[in-house]
Amino acid sequence: MKNALLLIFVFASLGAKSQTTQLSPIAKVAIITCGPGQEEVFLAFGHSAIRVYDPLNGIDYAYNYGVFDFNQPNFYFNYTKGLLLFKLGVYNFSDFLNAYLGDGRLVHEQRLNLSPSQTQAIFNYLEQNALPENQTYRYDYFYNNCSSKVRDVFAEVFGDSIKFDSSHITTDYTIRQLTDLYLKQQPWGDLGIDICLGLPMDKKATPYEYMFLPDYLESGFDHASILQNGEWIPIVKSTFPYNPPQPQIIPKSLIHPWLAFGGFLAITLALTIYDLRRKKISKWFDIVLFGVTGIVGLLLIALWTATDHQAAAKNFNILWALPTNLFVLAIYRERSANFLRKYFSVVVLICVLLVLSWFFLPQQLHIYLLPLVAALLFRAYIISRLL
Repeated sequence: MKNALLLIFVFASLGAKSQTTQLSPIAKVAIITCGPGQEEVFLAFGHSAIRVYDPLNGIDYAYNYGVFDFNQPNFYFNYTKGLLLFKLGVYNFSDFLNAYLGDGRLVHEQRLNLSPSQTQAIFNYLEQNALPENQTYRYDYFYNNCSSKVRDVFAEVFGDSIKFDSSHITTDYTIRQLTDLYLKQQPWGDLGIDICLGLPMDKKATPYEYMFLPDYLESGFDHASILQNGEWIPIVKSTFPYNPPQPQIIPKSLIHPWLAFGGFLAITLALTIYDLRRKKISKWFDIVLFGVTGIVGLLLIALWTATDHQAAAKNFNILWALPTNLFVLAIYRERSANFLRKYFSVVVLICVLLVLSWFFLPQQLHIYLLPLVAALLFRAYIISRLL
């Protein structure tokens, strides 16, 4: 069933589509929330969709804003540049549901308390949005994704006739902290996201913005009201769980980042002590260490300046992943010793200041990286002393 789930996200709509129909009085609209999965990083946040059900017209559709097509022109280039287009796909609800149930994912249905005219308005909007000329949208990780688009459908259709009560949100998480909540079982994925995405992720999220996550979208609708006949009523009539909570499949990792970076720091310390005793630098090790971090720094600069990934801007990880390392390594030879000693003395200072200010920076740097920064500090120090 995992392959079936992937098909939902990758291929164009397979479910039957009708032209806009006049729904019957018994037609219903529901919010579908699919629980997180831990097999892959992109599954860890869950998923949201809208269901429209009208048995008299033979309609039972899942409207899914989480669809992208590998075959779209320049797919990988657009993905890298932050220009990837997602689209609204429409599926037979039973196919959509079975894909998630087959993977053991929790699925909730919030059945909404809408009048026939309100139900028709949502259906008309979705059908119009699903037309080929309207179905694509510019995806953003946090502000325009499959969950926030569901919220926005209702906000656009009903305007001031819907309101979300945010009093149930008692935390003041940043976007990064909200993301971290879902990646506790994905330490490498969490680390990769924290390296690649910069200061914009450390913005305090408003309760309305919390709904970029499906769980918070569900709770947001649980605390939302809609205006009917001059009276505000709860928009959620009832919630139906399709399956009981399932045990999560935790991905097996050969080595945890703490162990990997801790082990690397231990090797670096041992090599540094060895170099001090023999008064000679292990250049091969420094070329690899500073070369790799320099490449990471260049990639971060590219994400920051050459793409439309807004969340990758102003990335403080550049303080340890110095792109200048690559250029300095190009002149790593004896005749440049004086310059190199000065350069790596500056690197020592940067690393010391970075470690001391780690928990006070405006951007939350990942704690797993502390051993790596310590390793850079030790090697920069040995170069400044022995070169």
